[in-house]
Amino acid sequence: MQINPGRTKHLETFELMQKNSEPLKKVNSRIVIGFPPVEKKLLTIGIASVQHPQGSYLLATLQSLFFASSSSERKHFIVLVHLADPDPKWLSQMISNISTLFKPYIQARQLVVINTPLKSYLSLKDLKKNFNDIPAYVAFPSKQNMDYAFLMNFATNHSDYFLMIEDDVKCAPGFVTQIATTVSAWENKHWVTLEFSQLGFIGKLFHARDLPRFVHFLLLFHQEMPGDCLLSHFHDLLMQEPRIHFFPSLFQHIDNYSSFEGKFNSLEDKEFKENDIGSPSNPAASIYTNLNVPHDSVLINAYSLDRNFFYAKSAEAGSHLTVVLDIPAEVFRVQVLTGSDLKGKNWLKEGHVELGFDCTNRINDCDDYILLGLLVNGSLNKQVLSNESGKKVKCVRLLVTATSPSGIVVRHINLWTK
Repeated sequence: MQINPGRTKHLETFELMQKNSEPLKKVNSRIVIGFPPVEKKLLTIGIASVQHPQGSYLLATLQSLFFASSSSERKHFIVLVHLADPDPKWLSQMISNISTLFKPYIQARQLVVINTPLKSYLSLKDLKKNFNDIPAYVAFPSKQNMDYAFLMNFATNHSDYFLMIEDDVKCAPGFVTQIATTVSAWENKHWVTLEFSQLGFIGKLFHARDLPRFVHFLLLFHQEMPGDCLLSHFHDLLMQEPRIHFFPSLFQHIDNYSSFEGKFNSLEDKEFKENDIGSPSNPAASIYTNLNVPHDSVLINAYSLDRNFFYAKSAEAGSHLTVVLDIPAEVFRVQVLTGSDLKGKNWLKEGHVELGFDCTNRINDCDDYILLGLLVNGSLNKQVLSNESGKKVKCVRLLVTATSPSGIVVRHINLWTK
């Protein structure tokens, strides 16, 4: 109020709301995957996700979360995803993909996915314009603020702390233990949020008890500014100043396209330390395909470690390119790169990668495949989660899931093995 007397009315309104700051009663968020935990956890990790023009990184984010955590760490947190896009086709596809890829975590009550119907949202019509913004630029952060609010509202009673990340990040190994250690050290100090990333709403840790107040704050000022900016004002109200940020950052932004601005944006956290996994090993293998291959295209180029590439004239749904290892190996990372440039030319638009096991009496294929992940922008770069059965990988299959009448270029299929 001293800094900006014009905010007095907003502050008075907000203070009145705090007298009954319970979880919202009229929001009909529903669980579409999984079950809430039986016992209260230390941490809820929240993600609000919508459809992106350049493809979704949500599956990669989820895999990074679970891969960067040990089995003992996973006992202390729940991942809560709010699928907040109104497109029913996208919602159905994401539910299917998450259910398939993360079944063990769903069964262990470590992953819950929710959706909130549009009737629970405030109107996005006739929104207040700030700084001569066009209507779309006002609507996007306003809708996003409500996405966050409904996510946090659902999360209120499931844990002691709530960690907000976005749907396009990768995580540092052991981030849960590092956060738990930090919380313990700050147990007797006043804080509103502890920050484990410098970027936007990524890596912001709240007391779960503060979530109802912040939910009301987001809804009260949803059309004023983006959520990460509102968070600074929330700090003012609860008397935290300055920001409390820890180094190195535990989360890194991986998407280079801004849905809000509608353009490419190379936003990254300079304080995130990347682990060096070295160069791919690509052990000896044979390559097989039923793609339409021209005479001058060499199939092995898709797997070689040099700069050559493999080209196919077209790709029918169901066609494949399969790497069959001479000796089964323990693969811990797979990278697939398609396309001749970064603008989408000759990308495989729709496809996924599978790992094959139990190659019994079959020379050029495997009997048992599991889905590793979907291509995003024509590429995949995934950690392979440890397999408790101890099976070694024999086959890596790139499968086309929608016909691509134009040619596709496969630049690399790279494997890292132990």
